[in-house]
Amino acid sequence: MSPETGSQPASRGSRYGWVIIVIAAMAMVATLPGRTHGLGMITERLLAEERFLLERVQYSNINLWATLLGGLFCLPCGWLIDRFGMRITLTATIAALAATVLWMTRINDLPTLSVAILLTRGFGQSALSVISITMVGKWFRDKISLPMAVYSLLLTVGFIYASIAARDYANQDWRVLWSGMGYALVAFVPIALLLTREPPQSFESVPSSSQNATAAVSSPQGFTLRQAMGTSAFWLFGIAISLVALIGSGTSLFNESVLTQQGFPKETFYDLMALSTTVGLFVKLPIGWLGQRISLNQLLAAGLILLSICLACLPYVHSPFGIKIYAVGMGVSGTITTVLFFTVWGQAFGRRYLGQIQSVSQMMTVLASALGPRLFAECFTRFGTYSGVFQFLAVLAMVVSIWSLFVRVPRPEEAPPTTHSDAVPALLSPLLQKNS
Repeated sequence: MSPETGSQPASRGSRYGWVIIVIAAMAMVATLPGRTHGLGMITERLLAEERFLLERVQYSNINLWATLLGGLFCLPCGWLIDRFGMRITLTATIAALAATVLWMTRINDLPTLSVAILLTRGFGQSALSVISITMVGKWFRDKISLPMAVYSLLLTVGFIYASIAARDYANQDWRVLWSGMGYALVAFVPIALLLTREPPQSFESVPSSSQNATAAVSSPQGFTLRQAMGTSAFWLFGIAISLVALIGSGTSLFNESVLTQQGFPKETFYDLMALSTTVGLFVKLPIGWLGQRISLNQLLAAGLILLSICLACLPYVHSPFGIKIYAVGMGVSGTITTVLFFTVWGQAFGRRYLGQIQSVSQMMTVLASALGPRLFAECFTRFGTYSGVFQFLAVLAMVVSIWSLFVRVPRPEEAPPTTHSDAVPALLSPLLQKNS
């Protein structure tokens, strides 16, 4: 393949690719009912509903298994897109999520509610997220930085708008909010069906076997999964980003309870979510610029120190100004870890085995995000307050930040020679690469 083959579609046949970016961003925003932020909007109302007889720890357990099992919905997405195309896969997934959300408003028993939460996690957080990101990758093969930046901007604005819109339903029955989301998804189905297109065949050109052989020989050296897991940097960033995921899922699912304990009205959550997301939007580029000028472990330390300060101070915040400062701090620290999650693995370990490495790191964050609500629920049930868990996590974040200052981030060219024992079994490699 000539160097121009991959980039020409992004400049010539390509104009429709920008429409695809808009559709992909809308699809990512549509995952909200299956995300912790979305479920967090209705958590307290679910717990207060007598027909479910739902306790906080019990609900956290349901969320734990729904998140873990829902993650399995990611696995067939790549095959479905290759077999049936983006339009059919996207439309069917949105329709399934819409049906699940609307069905959930009619549920009156706990076992069925558990199944509905599992399906919203599976179709929303897992499957639809994978499809959304894949759409951009399918249409923009090279020079993807600008398309991804536009995509990120659009979905961030979309989540902010969704949070503000949901605020008007904060005091109503949760079914009203959930019905609104369900019908919004129904309205998105024909948009996805009519506007989603497959990339021209020229986008999908595959090098010949001889070209593949040449590329394999000339490809830069990188760490295998086994070699990467043998470094301190892998575990530092994996644990640090998983810790952030655990904190984010715990605070998001029980946000209303956390804030009302501090004396704030339940509507405060929607304002804080919009503020934190807006801050993240504006600091994303400066943090990316900063990451090119200081070492990634130092940037991680800065983000974790800020996170630790925010967590330690939250139990003592009772003023509107103070809670806004908290939201700003969390927005900045969250953006730092997000930028690092997308950059550190390739920058430190190379791209040769990047899919395998990212697959393991992603599984670490999924597990941590599933355990977060359980930790918060246990603390509240035992002590009647969330202060203990915030102080514990603040200390843990500070410990990891100190650890990061003593860990050196490797470079791909430092990878040792690959041996047969380093390689992932051949049957697993395509699966890991497919889901990266």
